[in-house]
Amino acid sequence: MNLEKVVFGFFVLLAATLNFGYVTGDIGNPDLHNVAELYAAVVVNIVATILKFGDRTQMGAMHLATSLVATIQLIGAAVVWIWITQIAPQPLTAGAMSSVVSLALGALLANIVSVVLMVIETANFRHH
Repeated sequence: MNLEKVVFGFFVLLAATLNFGYVTGDIGNPDLHNVAELYAAVVVNIVATILKFGDRTQMGAMHLATSLVATIQLIGAAVVWIWITQIAPQPLTAGAMSSVVSLALGALLANIVSVVLMVIETANFRHH
């Protein structure tokens, strides 16, 4: 068993599941989207992105691209949340919440692609 692959797979899957957990629920209801879960998703996605640097294969490039997309979108979601609640303090309306969750949903799509790539890579490895 390759510990490096286990750690890589762990963070890829954790990034996707945290992202999924955050976006689950009514898109405009702030009570259903915990800010701590959003920040956890951001941090884990950043770690997953860092783990993907250095792989010079085409699959590695795709892993990195999907991770960068997810991280940028989650950071965007966090910035919108911070802007609305801290910089220009106002209530977190359904419209504002839907903007945050929409960005996180885009990140979820990128994370799903990353998980699919990881599964494909693992399946191909088994056949060699």
